[in-house]
Amino acid sequence: MKSLFSLTRFSPAASVTLLCLLSSLFVLSARAANPLFVVTELSPPAQTLVDGRVSGTVTQRVRDLLRRAGLEGQFHVFPWARAYELALVRPNTLIYAMARTPARESQFKWIAPVGRYSLGFMKLTRHTSLKLENAQQAKIYLTAVQRKDVAVEVLSDLGFREDDNLLLTADIQQSWELLLKGKVDFVIDDPAAIQDLLDKHNLSPEQVTFELMLPQLEQLTYLAASLETDDALVEKLRAAHLPL
Repeated sequence: MKSLFSLTRFSPAASVTLLCLLSSLFVLSARAANPLFVVTELSPPAQTLVDGRVSGTVTQRVRDLLRRAGLEGQFHVFPWARAYELALVRPNTLIYAMARTPARESQFKWIAPVGRYSLGFMKLTRHTSLKLENAQQAKIYLTAVQRKDVAVEVLSDLGFREDDNLLLTADIQQSWELLLKGKVDFVIDDPAAIQDLLDKHNLSPEQVTFELMLPQLEQLTYLAASLETDDALVEKLRAAHLPL
């Protein structure tokens, strides 16, 4: 029995063209069957877990972006350092919400902004002796920051050092737990995005104080892709992006 696509009917050049076409179709089918691997961290209210599903305000923007691009994504929450390392090496992997810094520029394919933040030093209000007029004054205290977070880069540039005045944590929730236990003096967070954490720890807004803004940590956050992510998928996502 002859195959429907028997190559004996075609010239060598036509056979090569047909094989290339079939190969492209198989690749497209494989992409459709294998959703993008999407990683993030817990950072309420932008990225949350609700009944085991990755949710939150920024997560919804990313889900909407994938939907408009006609792509599927499998969403996973990790400590930020783990999410970051996965996005560095894993093919067809997306990561959010990430600050776009010169050190990171060549490490990822940048797709579009999906959020924004304004970060600075936060403390428990009852610690009235902790006063900051500038970031340098915080060096005599201990501040919790998540591993691989952009705040680590900024504070390191300002002369802060791990095991001296920086304590690196797995995620923002661990940083807050250390603050509440009196293990650190400050955490780096966004005052406009802490309500979920206040609720979780039965705190009122009056019990925490935003002590000092860091201008270097007022910026957009991005959806980015690993360097091994297919360019065609990246372009689809860029084309489907809507301004914030």
